[in-house]
Amino acid sequence: MITQTTFHEGLLDPTQPIPDGLTDGQNRPAGRRYGVYRNNVTVSLRDALAEGFPSIVRLIGRDNFDHIARAYLRQTPPTSPLMMHYGADLPAFLKSVEQLAHLPYLSDVAQIDVAMRQSYHAADSEAVDATALQALDEETLLQTRFEFAPSMRLLRSQWPIGAIWHYTMRGGDKPTGTDQDVLILRAEFDPEPHVLGPGAADVLSALQNGTPFGQAVGSAAEGFDLGALLGLLLTQNAISALLHD
Repeated sequence: MITQTTFHEGLLDPTQPIPDGLTDGQNRPAGRRYGVYRNNVTVSLRDALAEGFPSIVRLIGRDNFDHIARAYLRQTPPTSPLMMHYGADLPAFLKSVEQLAHLPYLSDVAQIDVAMRQSYHAADSEAVDATALQALDEETLLQTRFEFAPSMRLLRSQWPIGAIWHYTMRGGDKPTGTDQDVLILRAEFDPEPHVLGPGAADVLSALQNGTPFGQAVGSAAEGFDLGALLGLLLTQNAISALLHD
């Protein structure tokens, strides 16, 4: 008797034999149809991964990506019919692939693709007006806590992932430098990655955790540009609420 598990496992692994006893609606052997269906499922999942990770496809080439995608989908089949969520743990999988060991930044760049997709599908929110922040007196501002748009994502890396992603997807100068922090923001419909300046990610991370503005800014590292961070957050509609105790 064919079990659902046997049927599904065979779909994702072409090395598995066609399940015994598989028949069509007229009780005829359906092995060939199963083979066609198996191929279609694999191709569809592989294409979905390629669409979700455009920067990785460009960095390693489509043929190499398809090879990695086949190995990934056999190990990690979809658990939801919503394909927009599929591949969230592909960045971690990339770290385990020996053939990619010479590209240690690849996993972190893939995180940008994941965060871009999550940001695109995140809930909408109303942004605070810049005048609301300017209207606060100093004492109130220092005690203010920030809430951010659900579409905002903060990524930190020891590699210049923002420069690599932009060079790969948009062209321009070749990536230079070392560690970079990237903030994904969705001002309107399409998310965009922004490379943060020194210390900005530490301040932003503290604000995300509910730290009052004064305390978060007060612990900033040397070289932190408060005006640049606030300008980015306000122009990109990233601040959704200002909370006062």
